Parts: sequence; structure tokens; C-alpha cells
Amino acid sequence: MAIEIEEQYDCIYRYCYYRLHHVQKAEDLTQEVFLRYLESGYLENGRPLAYLYTIARNLCIDEFRKKKEEYIEDCYNEERSKYMAEVEFQELLVDTMTLKQALLSLNEEERELIMLRYVNEVGVADLAEIFGISRFSMYRRIKGALKNLKRKIKE
Repeated sequence: MAIEIEEQYDCIYRYCYYRLHHVQKAEDLTQEVFLRYLESGYLENGRPLAYLYTIARNLCIDEFRKKKEEYIEDCYNEERSKYMAEVEFQELLVDTMTLKQALLSLNEEERELIMLRYVNEVGVADLAEIFGISRFSMYRRIKGALKNLKRKIKE
């Protein structure tokens, strides 16, 4: 009987490969088929060839189910990621447009102060020197510009 099992190994492998179209999985399942067959004690009872193919078929079906569940989960995660990316993009776009509109509604000096301070990260002491005012006056102007910007954004 052991000789017949060895002869059937390639047949079971081809069957698994035909069902799965994946070399590594077919090899793994073929080994699993023979392990289960030998562990079952079915060696001399009934029709061993039919039993081998039944085990192989069931393992292939299980693999398909697992693959299907993984595929569905991957698709769900991918669709969710796409949706979340789209939502985040739309929110970012709205925020950007709102900020741009609010900045454009400020006067030239306020817009320049905010851009220099927060976009170009120019220090307050340097800004005060550029504008020819004290640091304390610069702090007040920046604070006023931010207050106006927040008000415009809320509008």
C-alpha cells in the first residue's frame, strides 16, 4: 500500500495545483493530505484513493474559503482606505479654501505678518526690525492679525 501512496503523491499535488493555481500552497496542501491520511489510520480500509482525494478536496475548499475571506477583508480595507482618503482630501480641500479666503480678506499687512511669522517662521524680533517697530508692538499686531483671521474663518 505504501508504494501506491508514493505513486499518488504527484497526482494529489497536480489536483491541488489545478484547484489552487499556486505552487507553494499546492505543495503544502499535498503534504497535509498525506499527513491526515496517515494519522487517520485509514491505510487498509475501503478505498484509499477516494479518501485521499476527499481530504485534498476539503483542504482546497478550506483554502478557497480562507482566501475568499482574506480577499473580502482586503477589499473592504482597501475601499475603506480609499473612502477615508477621499474624505480627508475633501476636508483638507475645504480647510485650504476656507483659509485662503480668510487670508485674502485680511489687509495686506496682516496677511504679510501671518505669512512671514507662520509660513516662513521668521522670529518676532526679526519681524519687529523689518517693520521698524518694537517687539511688543509686533506681538500686538500678530495677535490682532490672528484674531481677525480666526473671525474670518468662523464667518
